Amino acid sequence: MERINATLLTEFILIGLLYQLEWKIPLFFVFLAMYFTTIVGNLGLITLIKNNAHLHIPMYFFLGNLAFVDTWLSSTVTPKMLVSFLDNNKMISLSECMIQFFSFVISGTTECFLLAAMAYDRYVAICKPLLYPVIMTNRLCIHLLVLSFVGGFLHALIHESFLFRLTFCNSNIIHHFYCDVIPLTKISCTDPAINYLMLFIFSGSIQVFSIVTILVSYIFVLFTILKKKSEKGRRKCFYSSF
Repeated sequence: MERINATLLTEFILIGLLYQLEWKIPLFFVFLAMYFTTIVGNLGLITLIKNNAHLHIPMYFFLGNLAFVDTWLSSTVTPKMLVSFLDNNKMISLSECMIQFFSFVISGTTECFLLAAMAYDRYVAICKPLLYPVIMTNRLCIHLLVLSFVGGFLHALIHESFLFRLTFCNSNIIHHFYCDVIPLTKISCTDPAINYLMLFIFSGSIQVFSIVTILVSYIFVLFTILKKKSEKGRRKCFYSSF
């Protein structure tokens, strides 16, 4: 009987960012402005890169795709959050919650991999300039892009599959402004130990890989820039990297 009741919770309440009613309207306009700026900026950047033949190089190839993924990531969470500021109905269905989480993890993970790919691109451009056209070919760029999206999809699929094993019977109130693993496990009546283990193994590994790749690449870039004898050469390399 307890098992049957546990499966009946298929709708949740997203509490959101705050409880003070007087701050809802001001924060709505603040986040709306930030979201609008993000969307317009990213779409403008994508359009500029697409229409300017001089920008059809690996650096801007990754930058354009990063802008697309950033737009996707922002649009996964922000619209629902903005609606919650104005609407007292903060309900979200289990299916909608899972879709939101899946989309968030794909875009967030893909963004991490793209940032690592961009760091590697800058490393090759500054540290191995003569080999840059040979190494950073269109084929390699496409492979890195595809691997980034595939990695994001697989990462999301792993967490999503383990989320579906959870049942919810303790409460339907999610103390967060979007569906995420930690808030969902807190209201689960199933042991979430495996979910935390997956977070530690996969999310931790992806974050460490991305951060280490970015740091190591830019450390080599910085050392290469400092070795330049002319100030003009150092300044040119610095601006093209950072």
